[in-house]
Amino acid sequence: MSATFPKVRRGQLGYDIEQVEDFLEDARRAYASDSPTALDSSQIRQASFALAKSGYSPAHVDAALERLEEAFANRERERGIASKGEAAFFEGIRTQAEETLARLKRVDGERFRRVGSLTKGYRVAEVDAFAARLADYLEDGPEITPREVRTVQFTAQRGGYDEDQVDLVLDSVVSLMLAVR
Repeated sequence: MSATFPKVRRGQLGYDIEQVEDFLEDARRAYASDSPTALDSSQIRQASFALAKSGYSPAHVDAALERLEEAFANRERERGIASKGEAAFFEGIRTQAEETLARLKRVDGERFRRVGSLTKGYRVAEVDAFAARLADYLEDGPEITPREVRTVQFTAQRGGYDEDQVDLVLDSVVSLMLAVR
């Protein structure tokens, strides 16, 4: 098997080589297909791989996945415009942005569902601060990149925000960003 990416040092953990290669082969086939496929930009963003000794460098694989996600998003935008027309496509994006913005503009401490007091979730204050930045961005505020949204990390807190719900909104923001590039 050829080395598509640099490997981590011997004995260190990296992404499982076979899983990465299989995923990339599926992505190549999906992208080469003329018909819409089961693989889309959001699935690329959510791809994860097991860790294995002497695997691929996570930083290199993650950077390649970002480029692949953007390529799929560009194609999805082109297909959406071709099938719906430009006005209808961007009206759908505007509707999605308005719904996301409404969530992001909720009152601090109430933007997302909270987990139980004995369960750890994302730290509320950190998520609220980042949500405010995203709301500013969606209202034509300061620039923020898809990479910043993809890679944001929050510390844990008992009784914090539900991680799945927060992650779903962050994915929606990245999709919006890529749809209007």
